[in-house]
Amino acid sequence: MDVSNGFSFNEFSCLRASTSKVVCCHFSSDGKLLASAGHDKKAVLWNMDTLKLKNTLDEHSHLITDVRFSPNSTRLATSSFDKSVKVWDAENPSYPFRTLTGHMTSVMSLDFHSNNGVDLLCSSDSNSEIRYWSVSQGACTRVSKGGMAQVRFQPCGGQLLAAAAENIVSIFDVETDTCIHSLQRHIKPVHSVCWDATGDFLASVSEDSVRVWSLTSHGECIHELSCNGNKFHSCVFHPKYLSLLVIGCYQSLELWNMAENKSMTLPAHEGLIAGLAQSPATGMVASASHDKCVKLWK
Repeated sequence: MDVSNGFSFNEFSCLRASTSKVVCCHFSSDGKLLASAGHDKKAVLWNMDTLKLKNTLDEHSHLITDVRFSPNSTRLATSSFDKSVKVWDAENPSYPFRTLTGHMTSVMSLDFHSNNGVDLLCSSDSNSEIRYWSVSQGACTRVSKGGMAQVRFQPCGGQLLAAAAENIVSIFDVETDTCIHSLQRHIKPVHSVCWDATGDFLASVSEDSVRVWSLTSHGECIHELSCNGNKFHSCVFHPKYLSLLVIGCYQSLELWNMAENKSMTLPAHEGLIAGLAQSPATGMVASASHDKCVKLWK
């Protein structure tokens, strides 16, 4: 599919990722590895040079909800309905080198701090509890409230944390643990949030709308796209075209040019597109779906 100005977005590969629903995926910083995970309780590592399976991470006792690489590292972490977060090294993946326990209910999401020198991982559970962890110590350093469906650190320094709970996205100052913005325009629960590469803009997705917020203008909602029938679920900013948001829906991707407020629909999967990832290093976008596949787009 070609859009104006030489832009193209085409399926590059389809990875048979699981025997069950795939709900999340994430690229390593260098774009050489892709991790995917979901309902079969395993995380899978893919070699992006060969598009072959590299390793399977198999220690959780219940479905996996999120997978994230640490910046500029082969370290990655998984969160699960088994109430734990496990931290792995992709180069030595036979067992997790940390299992973080303390959540009293299903862990829904996690993220590593975006500054590689900061020993900090954050996780959220279905009771809206946020836990901050020191990975090196394997210890919880702080417990907070206000994050459930997803937590994501701001890129470029990680000063802020975006946390979605019900229909509100809270923006926390990480250092002081204070909520500096409460983004409250969604009617339905927010499934997904993602930052742009600069950390100035945040997108949030509920089934009936996508909103883009400017953190440089006090959390103002600057763009909005309403669902025209196919429910929205996940989102990621395109790695090369900065005004383009890729939105995961049921079976299709929506490509939304925010600058021109134009969108187009692309048939993509045979099930819900539950998770999206992008790699600035390679220009690749990955989509994880309930159809048990992960697809690569470029």
